[in-house]
Amino acid sequence: MKIDFANLNIQYKLYKKEIDEAIHQVLDSSKYIMGPQISELEKELAGFTGAEFCIVCSSGTDALLLSMMALNIGPGDEVITTPFTFIATAEMIAHLGARPVFVDIDQKTYNIDVARIEQAITSKTRAVMPVSLYGQPADMDEINDLAARKKLTVIEDAAQSFGAEYKGKMSCNLSDLGCTSFFPSKPLGCYGDGGAVFTSNDQLARKMSSLRVHGQSKRYHHKYPGIGARMDTIQAAVLLAKFRHYPGEIKLRQEAAHVYNQLLEDLVVTPMVKADRSSVWAQYSIRVKNRDMVQDGLLKAGIPTAVHYPMPLHLQECFKYLGYGPGDFPVAEAISEEIISLPMNPFLTRQEQEYIHAVLQKNLRG
Repeated sequence: MKIDFANLNIQYKLYKKEIDEAIHQVLDSSKYIMGPQISELEKELAGFTGAEFCIVCSSGTDALLLSMMALNIGPGDEVITTPFTFIATAEMIAHLGARPVFVDIDQKTYNIDVARIEQAITSKTRAVMPVSLYGQPADMDEINDLAARKKLTVIEDAAQSFGAEYKGKMSCNLSDLGCTSFFPSKPLGCYGDGGAVFTSNDQLARKMSSLRVHGQSKRYHHKYPGIGARMDTIQAAVLLAKFRHYPGEIKLRQEAAHVYNQLLEDLVVTPMVKADRSSVWAQYSIRVKNRDMVQDGLLKAGIPTAVHYPMPLHLQECFKYLGYGPGDFPVAEAISEEIISLPMNPFLTRQEQEYIHAVLQKNLRG
């Protein structure tokens, strides 16, 4: 059996007529930049999350950048975040000249450990940027309460959690700002790069809308030094076509995760989702010993895997200047040596999952 990790091909075939028609509407109109699909998508996404405003942009990375630019974060500032995530989170903090300040993670959810945040706050701290990793929101109420006491802004990096729920609210609408990604392999992905920022702050929304078009207030009149961070109209059209199916796909992802949990709970360390929230399962990540050997055995059996993430950010060469070293964040370091992501998509079959279980069992027991 050969299994597809994300199965984007079958998804396209299922929605081909709708997607092709949406793309051709853009081609026929020739409105490739900031066409009407952009504002339509923003309205749909904002309504879905409950946030007042959605600003779509060129990538999840640029969404993070825009959110911090809108807050005037820059040299001399500090932003607290997790070392166990994709580099874009801390990379954009550093890109603005601010300092990423890392806090270790919870050993069960792999999200930032809220109990450790306060001791990392200094007079230079401007914001806290929790990551809702693998599709599950972080402990946002506790983070928001702490931030309010310390007069800090909270930016949820929800690149993996768009569509997840937290205590009756939607990810991306759990804090001052929420950022997500529409990279093709995300739970809701376009056919290139794409992202969005969500907020209910009118002033921040207007500023980010300007920043993404080079800081323009009107054509060739620039209020801010901005960037070129517009979403292509074709990508907006693709997302609109796929978005109609997204609630159903979330349910299918959750059902697949439930099957994995049943099959694997006595074999490996399976993911834990807290009772007051849900996950959209951007990844289904387990922990194993002898990871390289297990991955090799699965690959030989036609089962692709991935490691999210093999090296915590505080140990990356590009962040050496921050002065962190091995042992500074022991939980993140330990998890990074054992974590492995199995195939996860809405179209994963029970037969495929049982096959993955059998092969994994065989490799773990030698």
